[in-house]
Amino acid sequence: MIDRLADQMEGGPVSILLADADAQIIDRRAGGRELARALDRASVCPGFLYAEEFTGTNGIGSALEERKPFIVSGPEHFRENLQEFTCIGSPVRHPITGSVEGVLDVTCRVDDSHELLKPVVLAAVREIESRIYADASRREQMLLEHFLRASRRATTAVLSLNETVVMANTAASVLLDVSDQAMLWDWACRTLGTGDECVSEVRLARDVVVQARATRVGERGSMAGVLVEMRPQPRPTDRTAAARPRPRPTHLRADREALAGRSVASVRLREDVDTALRTDVPLLVCGEPGVGKLHVAKHLHRRRSGDRPMTVLDALASHDEPAEWIARLISAVSRRETILLRHVDQLVPSVATRVEGVIDAVSESGTRVFATARGRGAHAAAARVLDHFPVSLTVPPLRFRTEDIPDLAPALLAAHTRHRPVPRLLPGTVAALAALDWPGNVRELEAVLATAVTRSMGSDIALGHLPPEYRSTSSRTGRSSLRRAERDIVLEALAETQGNKLAAAERLGIARSTLYRKMRVLGIDENHLPVATAPRAL
Repeated sequence: MIDRLADQMEGGPVSILLADADAQIIDRRAGGRELARALDRASVCPGFLYAEEFTGTNGIGSALEERKPFIVSGPEHFRENLQEFTCIGSPVRHPITGSVEGVLDVTCRVDDSHELLKPVVLAAVREIESRIYADASRREQMLLEHFLRASRRATTAVLSLNETVVMANTAASVLLDVSDQAMLWDWACRTLGTGDECVSEVRLARDVVVQARATRVGERGSMAGVLVEMRPQPRPTDRTAAARPRPRPTHLRADREALAGRSVASVRLREDVDTALRTDVPLLVCGEPGVGKLHVAKHLHRRRSGDRPMTVLDALASHDEPAEWIARLISAVSRRETILLRHVDQLVPSVATRVEGVIDAVSESGTRVFATARGRGAHAAAARVLDHFPVSLTVPPLRFRTEDIPDLAPALLAAHTRHRPVPRLLPGTVAALAALDWPGNVRELEAVLATAVTRSMGSDIALGHLPPEYRSTSSRTGRSSLRRAERDIVLEALAETQGNKLAAAERLGIARSTLYRKMRVLGIDENHLPVATAPRAL
C-alpha cells in the first residue's frame, strides 16, 4: 500500500511517512530531492522519535495522542524547524483489537498544502487496516484449525492463542485463571525460541503445576500463535507430614488469596507471612518504595485480627505536628486497636523516643503492632524503634517477580474501573510489561494500568493502550535503565526544591504538567516522598 501511494505521489511535493506505535518514524518516501533535503535538515527521517511529549505538537505524535486524524500546519508545530511544513497524520488501528499500530503521515511544505491530502491519507489508512484484517483473519483460521484438531484427539486441557485471540476447551477453561492466558503466551514465546515445540512444567495462578507442551502454529516462517496442551501434575506428598500435620492456630484466618503471585519470590513471601503470624511480637514489613508494604501489613492484620479496628499512622506526618501525632497513637492504644506505623524508619528523634515507650507498653498488653520501613538501616533514634520489632519480612521488588504481573493486574485495575467489568491484559501487553525493570515497583505498575484502562475505553488492554514508553518488548536492560535514571533525576529535583513542583519543573526545564505526568508514570507518589522531598507548607 505504501509503495502504491508513493508511486502515485512520485515527483510531487509530498512526502509519505510511516511511524510505529511509539511515534518513531520507520519509513519515509520523499516526493522530490528538495523536499527530502528539507526533511533531512529537520530530522524528519527514519529512526527519529516524534512522540508529543518529546517534540510537542506535530502530525505524528499528536495523531497518536488524540487517536484520530490530525493536521498541523506551519506555526502550529511546537518545534521551530518544523514550521515550514504541513503534516496530516492518521492513526492506523488494528481492526480486531482496536489498538493503534502506528501512524500514516503525509507531509509537504505549507505553500503546497491542499485540501485533498486528508482524504488521500484516510483512504490509504482504510486500505492498510483492511489488509491487517485479512492477515489477522488468516492467522485466526490457522489457530482454529489446530485447536479443533487437537481438541478432537486430546483428553487434556487445550489452549490456542496469540497476542489477541484465545481459544480454550472445557478442560482448559476450568483449569485456567484469566491471568494464566497472558502468562502462557509469554512462556511459550520465551521457551519456543527458534524451535517448533517445547515441553516443561508451568505453575498456574491457582498454584496448580501442569505439564505443558507448546507447539508453534504458522506457515512460511510466519508465526500465527501457539497451541498449548496441558496435563495437571500430581502434588508431591510428604507421608511423614501427612501423618503428623503441623497444628495451625485456630485464630488465624486462611486469607492467602490477598497476596497474589505465582513467582518463587511471592511463594516465599506467603511462607514468611505464615511463619510471622505464629508469633505475637511486633512485626516489621520491609521493602523498596512502592512494593506494597502497606498491602502486606493489612493482610497480616486481617489474618491475625479479622475485622478488628486498625489505626494507620504515617511517621512522615509526625514531622509537622509531632504532639498531635503522638496523641493519636496513644488514643489508638487506649482503644486497644491494632496499630500500623508506616515509614517508621523516618521517625525524627524526638518522636522516636516516645514511640519506643508506647511499643513496650502495648506489647505487654497484647495489642498487635505492625510497621513498615525500607529496611533496618536508619538513623540512631529510628534504629532503636526498629529494634523493638524482632520479626521482619521483606516484600520483594517487582523486577524480581515480573511473572506476577498477570496476577496483580486484576486487583490494580479493579480500583480504576468502578462498577464496570475488569478488563484483561492481552498476552502482548503482558510480554511488554514483563520486559521492564519497574523502579517504582507495584505503584508504578498501577499508574501505568490506570492510564491504559482509560485509553482502552472498556475493552481488553492491548499493547497500544500502554503509555508509549512502556510498549517496547525488547530486553529490560535498555529502556528500563533509562527510565530508572529519569526517575532518579526527577527525585533529585524534588529533593533540591523540598517538594515544590513548580520549582522542580523549572529546574528540569519542563512544564509543571509534564512533571506531574512523569511522576505518575514513574510511580512517584507526591504524598510519600522521602524526608528530604516532603512538600513544604506554603
